[in-house]
Amino acid sequence: MGQAAALFDNIPDQDICGLYDAHGGINYRKVVDVMHFKNEDVSLATGLPKTSVRYDVKMPQELKDRLIEWATAINLVAGHFNDLNKTMMWFQAPNPMLGSIAPRDMIRLGRFKKLMKYIQSALDANNQE
Repeated sequence: MGQAAALFDNIPDQDICGLYDAHGGINYRKVVDVMHFKNEDVSLATGLPKTSVRYDVKMPQELKDRLIEWATAINLVAGHFNDLNKTMMWFQAPNPMLGSIAPRDMIRLGRFKKLMKYIQSALDANNQE
């Protein structure tokens, strides 16, 4: 079961943070709001021009992809804490394991992939205990 189960560990079991809409799609605006990001932050994190940061039908696919990744990471961490407030505190507090940078700032500074590896490693280690 170990390797097969690990194959699906990158997808949260549930939407603890309420980031999906009634139709099962991502509520993109809520992902940004829960992280307390401004359009400037989203622009910096994604490398998109600030004028391309929008949450309507003309939203760039690259932005959608990044927000889906962020929503996944948020819900993976929330699955550990099982609490939205604790999850958001984790994202906002400087983390010594990340060079004393808050996970939220790692995303904002375009270091999401490194953060996601850290999240996966921490969750894997926690599940093996």
